[in-house]
Amino acid sequence: MKRYILVLLAATAILSACTEKGRYSRLADYATVVIGVDEETGLLDGISDNGKEVLNLYRFAAMEADKIYWKQAFGDKNAIDTLPNGPLKEYAMINYGPWDRLTGKSFLRGYTSYMPKEACFYPEYMSDDEFRNCDDPLKYSPYTVMRRDENGKLKAVWYHEEYAEEVAKIASYLRAAADITIIPSVRVYLLAKAEAIETDNYRESEEKWLSMDNSRMDLVIGPTENKDDHRFGIKRSYSSYVVLKDVKLTDRVRKFTEMTGQMQASLPCRDDYKAFHPGDFSNLFVCDALYYAGEANAAIKDMAINLPFDTAIQAEYGTRTILMKNIVSAKFHHIVFPMGQLMLGDEDRDLVDHDAFFWNVAFREMAHGLGVKTTVEGAEVGEALGNFAGTIEEAKALILGVYFTNELISEIETRDIVTGKNAFATFLASTLRASRFGQNEVVGQGNLICYNYLKDQGAFERHSNGTYTINWDKVDAAVRNLASELLEIQALGDYQRAKDFVKTYTEIDEDLDADRHNVRLELIPADIKFKFAW
Repeated sequence: MKRYILVLLAATAILSACTEKGRYSRLADYATVVIGVDEETGLLDGISDNGKEVLNLYRFAAMEADKIYWKQAFGDKNAIDTLPNGPLKEYAMINYGPWDRLTGKSFLRGYTSYMPKEACFYPEYMSDDEFRNCDDPLKYSPYTVMRRDENGKLKAVWYHEEYAEEVAKIASYLRAAADITIIPSVRVYLLAKAEAIETDNYRESEEKWLSMDNSRMDLVIGPTENKDDHRFGIKRSYSSYVVLKDVKLTDRVRKFTEMTGQMQASLPCRDDYKAFHPGDFSNLFVCDALYYAGEANAAIKDMAINLPFDTAIQAEYGTRTILMKNIVSAKFHHIVFPMGQLMLGDEDRDLVDHDAFFWNVAFREMAHGLGVKTTVEGAEVGEALGNFAGTIEEAKALILGVYFTNELISEIETRDIVTGKNAFATFLASTLRASRFGQNEVVGQGNLICYNYLKDQGAFERHSNGTYTINWDKVDAAVRNLASELLEIQALGDYQRAKDFVKTYTEIDEDLDADRHNVRLELIPADIKFKFAW
């Protein structure tokens, strides 16, 4: 594709600018965090040599998933690999291409000014009408790419055909791991996942994954989220996570997965909007992340995931929430706590709390498995809201995270010092952090919605000195109102209302723009990048 041809002689970018504190680099937007299985970390204590080999095979499979993602998000990775070593190449590696994922803008010449909405899922110059008029029924599958045949006509091609070489290697690594694991449920899952990758039929493997809860090691791999398909919100990107369960902490928080029915019933919306009942196999794992690949590793790093996305499986079996405790801690200490100290007023900044951040993130991810899954007309919410579904869902999960933390605070026995005020003050600091992700990323859009709506509701106010004061008498109502409105948009499947809501509440006003500038001057990173000790 022409837009992916790198003009090497013109491959320049302004990656740095002078600030009051000296030389600022865009790379400073990402704090380096070491993750992996370095023997010194002690993470492998108790893991047999056999288990270590399984982990290695997981990592090899993840590396192949990473190759697929480069093809989905950018094209030929060789164009980036051949750049001279230095900040420019490193920044391109962080962003999986020449477009800054915080702004959507290109930082390399020779490419489109903004990240293409279709990524590499659809042909260049394909019109919306051409896609809609295409008679291939597989065009709506999240596991196909659209290509042209020899006559120029659109056709859908399965992922396992488009990425056949990488798929074959992933399946081989998974089967090799299945051969040597000593845990029967892990073997069953890995064999099912290998077949799923080869056929793009994931239901059985997702069921087997949810029932595999007796292993310290876990592998999430395959097409998961549709964040990169800004055109139609259909196609899912390849991701992979290799994680190691913290058994003791997982056991301590396990009781909350037994409360999903109670949480669903407590949603602040009409009863007919919350008719969905999550399956009984829902679980929550607290883990250390060892390796990220593909979409998971592109710019903004997930602190937690909630899978699978298939609403039928969610209803019959439930979901698994994996909370990456080392990533949560890294983001809190590098970003959220400094943001709270800088942005909140004297009376509120001391409320920013690590444990509150942990629970906000945990309940946010659990919220993805709750709420409205089908509209009152019986349609899938994702289909009804189209390319705005992801943003509405992200905002819903964010606000329900702090809502659930506050609602269930009396039942949390892990730390008595966590209060509802801790939860919201920490949420505000985190929202100010994530608003820096901008209007291009779904995560950034979701946080902008929370920021602007809650500000309009008077939950907090910004002073001329750039600090914020929380109006505690208005917080609970503002949180409930936002959650209620987002749930109603999903329940009604109102595309136009979703579009208008997103447009209204993802604006970046002068105050927020000034905040983002001030945070950069203070050299507080926007997110983290990984150095893999493996």
